[in-house]
Amino acid sequence: MANRSHECFSSFSLLNSEFSSGSRIIDTFSDRFSFNVCDKRNNIKFWAQELDDLTRESSLSPSVALVALDASIKNNVATSISHIHMVNKPLMRTIHQAVNVTSTKAELFAIRCGINQATHFDNISRIIVITDSIHTARKIFNPLNHPFQIISATILSDLCNFFNRCNNNSIEFWECPSHLKWRLCYELRSLGLDNRTTLVLNNTRELDRVSKTK
Repeated sequence: MANRSHECFSSFSLLNSEFSSGSRIIDTFSDRFSFNVCDKRNNIKFWAQELDDLTRESSLSPSVALVALDASIKNNVATSISHIHMVNKPLMRTIHQAVNVTSTKAELFAIRCGINQATHFDNISRIIVITDSIHTARKIFNPLNHPFQIISATILSDLCNFFNRCNNNSIEFWECPSHLKWRLCYELRSLGLDNRTTLVLNNTRELDRVSKTK
């Protein structure tokens, strides 16, 4: 485990512009991203309604990309799934699998795939990411050293390009707790079995390589 962590850090440079003071997204685009967390003290059905309303709203606007994500590990195989919904465009489904990776890395990789694909469309100005791993999404904007900065740096690079493209471009992260069993996230894994694009990777280093080259 220690060796694997060292390999991650050895290929990361603190000179990376995404983590340089004054150039970080948290410094230059702090008003372009937001986190919407489910308040466990409130009625869970209220939050499900919020997500339903958000879905309906996004289905009416051609400038919105709704990105639903899921990541899980079973029998030491991590599966990262991203579904992207956009008006007047086919549903984009992507599944990546890897062995010997942590759940956090699988979750970040799902976020990476979804954001990378959504930001490639010039007409998209608002990206809505729905995930049950909101705590993992926050790691993207963490400027401190952590074992997942390779993937974080690639995500931040995509977001910087996206934000620089237009002053109105923004991204929102919405939490969808697994126990909520909200229809879109609950059906995500089974839906992904149809017409899927699957890339099976060998280990955590391969996952890093794909993240940097996408």
